[in-house]
Amino acid sequence: MREVVIADYLRSAFSRSRPRQPERDKFNSLRMDHIAAMLIEKIVERNKVDPRDIGEVQVSSALGVWEQWTYGGRSVVLLAHLPVEVPAVFVDKQCGSSMTAAHVGAMEIMTGYTDITIACGMEHLTRVPMGVENQWINPPMDLATEDEYKHYDMETGFFMGNTAEKLFKEGAEDYGITREDMDKWALRSHQLATKAQEEGFFKDEILPVEVTLPDGSKEVIDQDISVRPTTTLEKIQSLPPAFKEDGVITAGNSSPLNAGASCIMLASKEKAKELGITPLATIKALGWAAVPPAVMGKGPVPASRKALKHAGLEVKDIDFWEINEAFCIVTIWCIKELGIDPEKVNIKGGATAIGHPLGATGARLVGTLARTLNSEDAHYGVATACIGGGQGVATVIEREES
Repeated sequence: MREVVIADYLRSAFSRSRPRQPERDKFNSLRMDHIAAMLIEKIVERNKVDPRDIGEVQVSSALGVWEQWTYGGRSVVLLAHLPVEVPAVFVDKQCGSSMTAAHVGAMEIMTGYTDITIACGMEHLTRVPMGVENQWINPPMDLATEDEYKHYDMETGFFMGNTAEKLFKEGAEDYGITREDMDKWALRSHQLATKAQEEGFFKDEILPVEVTLPDGSKEVIDQDISVRPTTTLEKIQSLPPAFKEDGVITAGNSSPLNAGASCIMLASKEKAKELGITPLATIKALGWAAVPPAVMGKGPVPASRKALKHAGLEVKDIDFWEINEAFCIVTIWCIKELGIDPEKVNIKGGATAIGHPLGATGARLVGTLARTLNSEDAHYGVATACIGGGQGVATVIEREES
């Protein structure tokens, strides 16, 4: 099995999606398949890669319908002006889509089928919204109502906010987790993301994009819009339940709706050396797992354990973690279950602040983690995410020694 390195990583900023008020989304004038293509073009250009050497482009999204339908990934390859001979594939693993896309590309390189792959993810939750607001998806509700399926509790499992409420209930019983814990974690996320923005950490991973605003004016978006530098614990605590009257999951302790795209280029270690590319990190192991859909937020735990086992590592060996904050309860649950030092988790802020454009998130977690290992002179990292439907995905990476 050949070693695979993260040759480069690039993303757009993440906007704040508003499906009911599209004019308030600064990315409303953009299609994310076009942005994904722009990222691919830029990453190929700046690494001086011969595009004919790209073995495959893995395109991903959680909602591959309407303008995010990509003809099996093919339209994004063509939009990126890659040679017509470069093949593509479309990957849907919901919130784990772009991390799984990277896994597919990594395995193609590991097994010797190619030397370079590009994995990209995208989501536009204003133009292609989630849930009942999306007329182009039709969940099989018989899974929720027919007696033979009721034990899956799909009445909870189909609605992400309800799964978070259920996970919180278990977390409260097992670990004494409180709403205040989630609200404090949310505040931490905004504070750390604000600090990272002010220090310019994200500048090198974000490709500035020009947008057209409703009044016809132009603006360049080069940082994540959902980060709130001035929020306070009191503001977060004042927010009402978002999904059930007596609930504890709020807009403050959950990730917002977002639009954005991300892109990772992978290469064999030999090819990277040949091209003079200094890798961000080496991929050490991959992991994926499934859990009951009604508590999908548990998914990162078995996925991370699987990846760590394949890497021959333990939790104590990991310097930094990126655990997707689809809901703060997910990250806190994982910390408790795996016994992680919270100070090692999401040190540049998490999705509560940065955003969670579903299909783009997995690649962002891996890419941001790789850059964090380099900036902190650290060694090992794990990126992991929960997945709607009851799954988890994880990647173990190792910083390249200079």
